[in-house]
Parts: sequence; structure tokens; C-alpha cells
Amino acid sequence: MHGKKILITGGTGQAARPVAEALAAGNEVWCLGRFGTPGVEDELREAGITTYRWDMGEDTLESLPDDFTHVMHSAVHRGYDGDFDTAIEVNSVAVGRLMTHCRKAESFLHVSTGAFYKRQSLDHRYKETDPLDGVADWLPTYPVAKIAAEGTARAYARTLGLPTTIARLNISYGPASYGGVPVMYFKQMLAGEPIPVPVEGQNWASLIHTDDLVHQVPLLWGIATTPATVVNWGGDEPVGMTDCARYMSELTGVEAKFVASEVTRETYAFDSTKRRELIGDCTVEWHEGIRRTLEVHFPEVLGKGVPA
Repeated sequence: MHGKKILITGGTGQAARPVAEALAAGNEVWCLGRFGTPGVEDELREAGITTYRWDMGEDTLESLPDDFTHVMHSAVHRGYDGDFDTAIEVNSVAVGRLMTHCRKAESFLHVSTGAFYKRQSLDHRYKETDPLDGVADWLPTYPVAKIAAEGTARAYARTLGLPTTIARLNISYGPASYGGVPVMYFKQMLAGEPIPVPVEGQNWASLIHTDDLVHQVPLLWGIATTPATVVNWGGDEPVGMTDCARYMSELTGVEAKFVASEVTRETYAFDSTKRRELIGDCTVEWHEGIRRTLEVHFPEVLGKGVPA
């Protein structure tokens, strides 16, 4: 993708930042956000990205240009305080404002989540047509707010005639930002803290590496339609998260401790058939991706374990 004017929200995050930095090489890229982490705004600017301060819960977009060709909306108000009403209000209104402001765009990518599927068996591979319920004990407001935001994206895609893709993101991981859930788990391992796991079985996920995120965003823009295209966005192969922690232990020699719990950070494995038919396969196999991620985030630790 070259010569486009691209708008990305949540540009400091695990998923969106590497996309923004990669696209800045051949396009005019703008990132919207609060930029609360010291130095992060300067880092984006050094990468050739134009920054624009936007608190999605309070600010309008009146002074922002409206001639963007492509938009990726990745910012989210998670609602850690448990306030459902505010979480729904902030996320839904932000989507409406952004899509209205950028109604002239060629395509709009709304980053949704798979965390709102109705829980079935732990190893069930969820399809886009599976039922939703928005229940997540580990962060109750998050899936409810994401359902509301997805509904807004669907409505505005139709009313504005704005070609839209709604991509339900699984767990992204890799060298960028904080590294994703696998890095969170490994930090717990380093601290000697047990990882909560289900009483029976293990949580499964469809991990997707930074490289595949970067490659697939232009492809997701390319399949945008009115009404919106809805697609699961995750890796090609389901990964057991307990297996993932054990693999990191094999690589590094750092013990992985587990504690059975009724409440865990639930993850979901996707059926990737629709995504693969629309935009093709992923390129990074998860063992390779985890190794590469640890090499960047923990270079002093990797290599002390038993080679996999």
C-alpha cells in the first residue's frame, strides 16, 4: 500500500502501533490517541507519523482533516472501573463520530474482539455465526462495550454507505508494545507467580503475530463492504495457553507454575476458514513466533532452557 492517507486510532497499542509504523514507510499516516506513556508520541513522530490528541470519551474531531482514504479504529475504553454505562457510551459514540467524520474514506476497519462469543467448550473453534453473550468474568465491561461498538459500526456502515470490515481480533503478540498475553504470562513466570488455569482442560486461543497483523490490515481494508464484512481475525492454528507457557519454560528454563481457578483470563480459539478464504493464510507459526517474541523482550533469558 502506497500513497494513501491513513488514520489509525489506538496507535500506541499492541496491534495498531506496528501497523502504523509499517505503513508510514509509503503513506501519510496519522495516529489518534491520548499518548499517556511518556515519550511514545515522540517515537511515533520519529517514525514519520503525524499525531493528533484525541480522548475518545470527551473530544470531538472538528479540527482533524476528513480526507483519509483508509481508517483503522483500534482504540478502546475497556472499563476497568466496572462502569458498564460509561464503557458503552464512550465506545459507541467514538465509533459514530469517527465513521461520520471519515465518511469519504475508501474503507473503514473496525477492530472488534472474539471475547464476546458465548462460551462453549474450552477447545471449541468459534465461527462468526456462533452466538454471543458478552460475559467475561475477568473484565465484565469489556465484551459488552465491544458488542455495542460493533453494532454502531454496522449501523454507520449502512447509513453512511461507508465500506467497512469488522475484524474480531484474537490475541495479538510479538515484538511490539508490551508483547501480548504470552509476555504477560512469562512475566508472571519470572516473578514465580502461578498462572490461573481452568479446573479442567486449558484455555485455547488463535494467537496472531505482529508480522501477520501488519500484512493483513491492507487486505482487510480490501474486503470492506456495505453492509459490513464481519470476520474473525486470528492465527490459523489453535494454541493451548497452558501449552504455550510450558513451551516458554522449555525455551528459557523458567518454571511455569499453574493454579486451578474458576476465574481465568479466558481466551477463544477461532475457526479461521472465512478469513483464510477472504485474505489468505498467516505466515508465522506460533512456536517460531513465541521464540522471536522472547528474543526481543527477554534477550538475557532466552537460550538458558532446553532447545525445542
